[in-house]
Amino acid sequence: MHDLVLKGGRVIDPAQGLDKVTDVGFTGGKVAAVGDGLQGKEVRDVSGKIVTPGLIDLHTHVYYGGTSLGVDPDSYARQAGCTTLIDAGSAGPGNILGFRKHVIERSETRIVPLINISYPGIFAFSLNVMFGENENLRLISSPECLKAAREHADLVRGIKVRVGRTTSGPMAIAPLDMALEVADHAGLP
Repeated sequence: MHDLVLKGGRVIDPAQGLDKVTDVGFTGGKVAAVGDGLQGKEVRDVSGKIVTPGLIDLHTHVYYGGTSLGVDPDSYARQAGCTTLIDAGSAGPGNILGFRKHVIERSETRIVPLINISYPGIFAFSLNVMFGENENLRLISSPECLKAAREHADLVRGIKVRVGRTTSGPMAIAPLDMALEVADHAGLP
């Protein structure tokens, strides 16, 4: 008998080639069985719902409290059915440690960050205040970004840059060139 059984949900698991209405049994907090007629100490009827392995959101901003566009990662992940969130460069070299200590390490959800080439990351993004983090090259230091990426190599999975009229403005693609150089030296995308 399982600890928990989700009964009658549409189970979709591409890795197993599965898409059918059936039960999922959990023992010790892990999936122990998938099939019809499973029994459990606790049974939840999930008819009409989709049951799937945790999803990965490939573009989030979850430096909650550290940037103007950050959302609470655990609250968002629960609502979205995600177990892993890729943070698309909310933090830069100047605040990646804060992101790590105050959000990533405290979160129940797995957070995989890209580090922004801009020293402060994305810092002025709202309806009333909009300043592209790459509009001023004084906010970019390739050596600082490379140093931070290496110091947090166990965590950082890529270098982030935003270029365009509202993000790099008159600097055009210069920040992109800098980010590509850092990525090349760090061995990251």
